[in-house]
Amino acid sequence: MTEAEDRDQPAISFQNVTRAFPQKGGAGDVLALDDISLEVPAGTITGIIGRSGAGKSTLLRLVNGLERPSRGKVLVAGQDVGTATGAALRDIRRKVGMIFQHFNLLSSRTVAGNIGLPLEIAGTPRAEIAPRVDDLIRLVGLDAQRDRYPAELSGGQKQRVGIARALATRPRVLLSDEATSALDPDTTRQVLALLRDINRELGLTILLITHEMAVVRDVCDHVAVIEGGRIVESGPTYGVFSRPDHPTTRSFLKGVTDVALPGFVASRMQPQPQGPDAQAIMQITFTGQNATTPMLSRMTVECGIETNILAGAIEEIGPNPFGSLIVSLPHQRLQEARGFLAEYGMITEELGYVG
Repeated sequence: MTEAEDRDQPAISFQNVTRAFPQKGGAGDVLALDDISLEVPAGTITGIIGRSGAGKSTLLRLVNGLERPSRGKVLVAGQDVGTATGAALRDIRRKVGMIFQHFNLLSSRTVAGNIGLPLEIAGTPRAEIAPRVDDLIRLVGLDAQRDRYPAELSGGQKQRVGIARALATRPRVLLSDEATSALDPDTTRQVLALLRDINRELGLTILLITHEMAVVRDVCDHVAVIEGGRIVESGPTYGVFSRPDHPTTRSFLKGVTDVALPGFVASRMQPQPQGPDAQAIMQITFTGQNATTPMLSRMTVECGIETNILAGAIEEIGPNPFGSLIVSLPHQRLQEARGFLAEYGMITEELGYVG
């Protein structure tokens, strides 16, 4: 396979993958994964998000051969993990690094010792290990902690050691198993920024599992939502965030992209307008090139529809702006306003009415 062909194929491909586990007592099988098909583009960060028990960890363990599919195929750089044994499986595993939620560092080894361990196991000559460890320590910003032991490190520093250790054998794929869920918010941001930098500098493909949509928002190019062992929605992160189709996705997005309706409005909401002076409450999602355009001013000028802004926020998903507003307007003009905004790619939702 040429280098160009290698870049064009997905880094990881799940093809109609099912993983079943037998129940105790012979009462049939439990499906952890049910007919999963998903491609992870090379050089991207792809997030798998789901609740506990949805199948995230099982999906991840299929990539490095810790689990085998009951049906279907899992390919890493074109190699079938499920059928690989011996030297072929070891070759695949050298291409796959993994970082863990609870770090899994050896307490008896220093930072440098933990990072060099995979190279020792792989039989790398000692003269090659030291410069490789030095490079990785600099990459993750732990020069001052080189000779410290895990007990002397903060949670963020421990995770940086875990990341460096996962990169020791120069893998092409990095698996992240809830790598930030044990960290405080500020440290989480630092670790996610490091993963993004590594992705950009090394061209490394990262498959990241999480239960936090904010992690997906901050770092992932693509996202897949898993529920009950099935992928219920997937695509580029911005598209999924701006136009979620599945109820599970919308549930995860609440609190990440939604703005809260003020309490004095929420307490007066009705499902239908009460009287001619009733105001409609509408949520507007601003996406794409018009995310920062003054659309409400334009609507007032062009249509004569005045709105009152009740709540709002704007943030970034990757490099793209994403905004959300809650407004009130005369209920008789609601459908006209929704039609006008739809022409410019705005997404609107009727929330209710107040008197």
